[in-house]
Amino acid sequence: MLQTLYVRDFALIDELSVSFAPGLTIITGETGAGKSILMGALNMVLGERASTELVRSGAAKAVIEATFTEDHFPSIANMLVGAGIENSPDLILRRDISASGQSRCFINDTPCTLTLLRQVGQQLVDLHGQHEHQLLLHAETHAELLDGFAATTEELARYRKEHGQLRQLQKNATELLEKAAALKEKRDFIEYQYKELEEAGLVEGEEAAIEDEINLLENAETLFSLGSELQQRLYDSEPSAYSALCSSVHLLEKLVAIDKRFEPHLEDLRGTTASVEEVNRFIGRYTSGIEFNRDRLEELRQRQMLLQRLSKKHGKSIDGLIALRDQFSDQLAFEENIAEQTAILEKEIALARVGLRDRALELSGKRKEAALRLADEISSELGHLGIPHSSFEVSFALDDSPAGEIELDGLSYRAFDNGLDRIEFMISTNLGEAPKPLAKVASGGEISRIMLALKSALARSADLPILVFDEIDTGISGKVAQSVGFSLKRLCRLHQIIAITHLPQIAAMGDSHMAVVKRIEGERTVTGVATLDGADRVHEVARLISGTTVSPSSLQLAGELIDAGNSV
Repeated sequence: MLQTLYVRDFALIDELSVSFAPGLTIITGETGAGKSILMGALNMVLGERASTELVRSGAAKAVIEATFTEDHFPSIANMLVGAGIENSPDLILRRDISASGQSRCFINDTPCTLTLLRQVGQQLVDLHGQHEHQLLLHAETHAELLDGFAATTEELARYRKEHGQLRQLQKNATELLEKAAALKEKRDFIEYQYKELEEAGLVEGEEAAIEDEINLLENAETLFSLGSELQQRLYDSEPSAYSALCSSVHLLEKLVAIDKRFEPHLEDLRGTTASVEEVNRFIGRYTSGIEFNRDRLEELRQRQMLLQRLSKKHGKSIDGLIALRDQFSDQLAFEENIAEQTAILEKEIALARVGLRDRALELSGKRKEAALRLADEISSELGHLGIPHSSFEVSFALDDSPAGEIELDGLSYRAFDNGLDRIEFMISTNLGEAPKPLAKVASGGEISRIMLALKSALARSADLPILVFDEIDTGISGKVAQSVGFSLKRLCRLHQIIAITHLPQIAAMGDSHMAVVKRIEGERTVTGVATLDGADRVHEVARLISGTTVSPSSLQLAGELIDAGNSV
């Protein structure tokens, strides 16, 4: 429920705070008093685009704040949680519009985007102005309205899940074919590069191993010469290091026999002798295994040059070349298996099409069943609203296309995000005339009543936000106006309704009544709002009946209309 609307420095409004009550709130006022300004302020706080011209002359900014109470739709809570905004029973929307052109939006005192403010506002308030009724003339809105009446939330969710899965599979198939086409164009090049790298017989770490072996071959003579000289000094010369150590061991053994304190050093010297002997054996084995192989050296140098050329060509290390070779191998294998993969995807797509068709028919069936009930209810309601010979029906059409996702009776039809059906409301307002699209038949006054009839039907089967009707009385009068008033009265038992009207028959139906007035304060024009009850309300309804001069008879009639409204 909209509890309060606070407006400051907006157009002709200096500052005002309006409190709203449950049920039907009527707003009246003379032409030019500022009723449209009040609705404009509500529009702004619900996310409508703002203009600096709306900021009151001389003010730095305009401020509009709306407070909503009681439980809200779960979708609002989800939006607020997603935006990091605290959700609470009291929901406060605020809009600051500066004279410099900047606009700031807040929900529960937390800054938010205009988009989020608009999305939340659309969930809270359904505002129908003199021009907003024309949205009903756009056929693209009809499916959503019918779904609201038919309560197709679950069926629509199942359909959209299938639709999303099919579109993903189709995307995968397209990407697969595009990838295959791209590979086909480059196949010869990829095959050539793969063959080159495959024939190179690349091995991880090979580059370092080759460099080490080349280093050994290039220094074979130096290694042999140094090894031989070392072996000569350690073991083969006279005297050698080994023989000297052996003599030293014998001397130390004699010392140990006399003084045991030499014994640890004897063990050290024996170990040194053993180490020299082991080094000598290693050098012997090493020098005997040294290769003086010029052919092998040349072979390694050629191999090294090949690896360096491949690395430079591809800008990669040997390990990177191996990964590239495997990538080329996978690409060639992918192309070889493209037919198999395509067949698998085509099978999955065919199954997904069947699933989508079943979900689409399920959704369409529920819509068509509900469409018959909706047509009866709207035709009946229009009869009460002064269009007694109306005929309303919902048209279902299919969009055939060779590329359509759904096949029925051998023909292909397009699948839309909200189902298979193209839905359009059709109406005839004259006896004997076949129903035609709303846009081609309904007048301005009829559109207002059709919208009211539609909202009345939806109110009994769906969650609707607060309903605001700005001059729903356009193009009607007399008995029809009274019928519209009765319909609003019935509808307000299910939803809070705010209605701006010029007609006494509608004004008399209100549970609460406000009058927008324009007055002069100092040298400025100011718009204000007064809550009316008792004699003031009777006087305002009488003014709507007779104009500026209120007569006793108009006061009496106003009282009778209000009494009649209270008895509904």
